[in-house]
Amino acid sequence: MNTRSAATRKPRPRIKDKRTAILQAALKVFAEGGVNGVPMPVLAEQAGVGTGTIYRYFDSKETLVNELFREEKQALHLSLYRDLDLSRPARELFDVIWQRMLAFTREAPHAYRFLELQDHRPYLDEASRTLEHELLRPILAQYRSLQQQGIFRQDVRPEVLMSLVWGAFVHLIKSERDGHITLDQADIDAARDACWSLCTG
Repeated sequence: MNTRSAATRKPRPRIKDKRTAILQAALKVFAEGGVNGVPMPVLAEQAGVGTGTIYRYFDSKETLVNELFREEKQALHLSLYRDLDLSRPARELFDVIWQRMLAFTREAPHAYRFLELQDHRPYLDEASRTLEHELLRPILAQYRSLQQQGIFRQDVRPEVLMSLVWGAFVHLIKSERDGHITLDQADIDAARDACWSLCTG
C-alpha cells in the first residue's frame, strides 16, 4: 500500500507540448543509455509525464525511436548543408562541412550521440531507412562529381570514400568522449587534412 497520501504527493508541472517534451527526454535518455537500455517509465519520468501519456502520442517504443531518428537526421543534414554554396572550391567545401560536423557534436551532443548509436540498427523502419538514403544521395553525388573532375582519387568507390571520412570523424569524436584523447583545434584541423589527403590520394 502506498503510504503517501494524495495531499502530500507532488503534482507534475503542467506541460503544454507533451509530444515535444517526450521527444526531448527520449533524445537525452536514449543517447545516454541506448534505446534497449531505457525502459519507458524512466523516459516518462524524464519527460515529466505518465507512462500512459507516451502511448497516446507514440503507439510503441519503436514508433517513438523512428520519429526521433527522422527528426534528428533532418536536423543534422540542415546543420551541415543549410545555405552552403556548392560553387565554392572543393577544398573549401570540405573544410566547411568538417567544421560544421564538429560544431554539431558540440552544440547538439545528445542528438549526435543518438544518431551515432542508431544508424543501421534493425529497429529502424522503412521510412527511416529511406530518409537516410535520400539525405546521403546528394553527398554521394558530390563525391562522384569530384572523382569525375579528377579532384578525388578514382581507385576507390565514392561510397567507400564517404564511409572512410565519416568513420574517421566518428571514431575521433568517440575517442575524445571516452577520455582517450583531448582534442584542440589543431588536432581537429590535422584530422581534417588527413581525411582530405585520403580522398585525394
